[in-house]
Amino acid sequence: MGTRAARTGGPRRGAENPARKRLALGARQQTHSWSPRTPSTRLTAPAEPAPGVARPAMAPDPVAAETPVQGPTPRYFTWDEVAQRSGCEERWLVIDRKVYNISEFTRRHPGGSRVISHYAGQDATDPFVAFHINKGLVKKYMNSLLIGELSPEQPSFEPTKNKELTDEFRELRATVERMGLMKANHVFFLLYLLHILLLDGAAWLTLWIFGTSFLPFLLCAVLLSAAQIQAGWLQHDLGHLSVFSTSKWNHLVHHFVIGHLKGVPASWWNHLHFQHHAKPNCFGKDPDINMHPFFFALGKILSVELGKQKKKYMPYNHQHKYFFLIGPPALVPFFFQWYVFYFVIQRKKWVDLAWMITFYIRLFLTYVPLLGLKAFLGLFFIVRFLESNWFVWVTQMNHIPMHIDHDRNMDWVSTQLQATCNVHKSAFNDWFSGHLNFQIEHHLFPMMPRHNYHKVAPLVQSLCAKHGIEYQSKPLLSAFADIIHSLKESGQLWLDAYLHQ
Repeated sequence: MGTRAARTGGPRRGAENPARKRLALGARQQTHSWSPRTPSTRLTAPAEPAPGVARPAMAPDPVAAETPVQGPTPRYFTWDEVAQRSGCEERWLVIDRKVYNISEFTRRHPGGSRVISHYAGQDATDPFVAFHINKGLVKKYMNSLLIGELSPEQPSFEPTKNKELTDEFRELRATVERMGLMKANHVFFLLYLLHILLLDGAAWLTLWIFGTSFLPFLLCAVLLSAAQIQAGWLQHDLGHLSVFSTSKWNHLVHHFVIGHLKGVPASWWNHLHFQHHAKPNCFGKDPDINMHPFFFALGKILSVELGKQKKKYMPYNHQHKYFFLIGPPALVPFFFQWYVFYFVIQRKKWVDLAWMITFYIRLFLTYVPLLGLKAFLGLFFIVRFLESNWFVWVTQMNHIPMHIDHDRNMDWVSTQLQATCNVHKSAFNDWFSGHLNFQIEHHLFPMMPRHNYHKVAPLVQSLCAKHGIEYQSKPLLSAFADIIHSLKESGQLWLDAYLHQ
């Protein structure tokens, strides 16, 4: 057989050439997928023999066999082209220089359609890293959304972003991960849950042991309010996926804590809170500042803008006064308490509704036999009233006094630092605020377990000092006072612009 092949110069007629088979198979495969590679050397067909000259035998061509097949040319885009796709009809974003079309995917996004849409037309690399545990798995599902990449001459960041700061923050994040600061101490969170259950049980035991007179009733309300607010801080940890190493366990326990211990839907919290973290203090994107402009004029820029537009929904120059009436006392009992039911029913979140119902059944069965229905409803209102004051003062002290503006598409670090500030560390402040006194570190690393905030704080301070970014930390009472000072200042700015423009 070997002699015959040598004599004829190649395989017999009809035999399939292995090299050509591989080339044909490769070409067929390339037509079904896009690969971000530079174009290969183009293959050319061999010239036809002259008339009367016998066609040579089909010998394997070593050059053709070694030359790679040309794949489809990748699609390249500029930042300007990406920025144009930020509307309702078409939405693109960039992650690690890859361009994704999320126009149809937004409705299926597990974190909600709005949070991902807030980065339409922008680079979303850092928020993508900040919000996802298993990034490799998520990227596999993103392959179907991939439409191209940034042109080689395009920078990795938009002109509005600080490249050096972003590069150094990414190095800091890698350092934080190597130090193990993204790993949770499960004993810490177990003890934290037990202390919530202890507060909850102590509230009921107070009435059972001491009776339902005024003082035991008031002590019960305080203990139950503390249990509610502390359960709120714990569900916050679980919602941020910072307790367990998998999303599944975080979500499961999150449903228990926020649904059964607090009577609030997890989907509602996720829908609002991740938007806040994605674009903090950005009007139109952060739902935490939606009280502008219908109730308050927030921030210097937005207040002046409102005044120039001659808009007056409230007497904003007095907002630092009526804040004490419609702010801390009213948010939970008069808005959240009822809106959450509308949310789950309107969006058909039946699992969340079931968890919420277990909370009310438990509360009804444990307190109505001791108090009666009327006193129980009074207790419930007082608990929500106390919880509301606690919640609003803590959550607003880190943001309302800070910079509030429209989205300027700044880098991740600048976006978070201009919208957040810290409150000094102490055992009481840590417990009272659920470690949200480390708001800066929490916003830079949303999935970091809270017990590690104080460990990363010095590294963040060094980064800020190097780049001339203000790192604000203040006493607790000063932080509370700054809310009122900020509202008074922005109200006066609105009035000046309203009267003089």
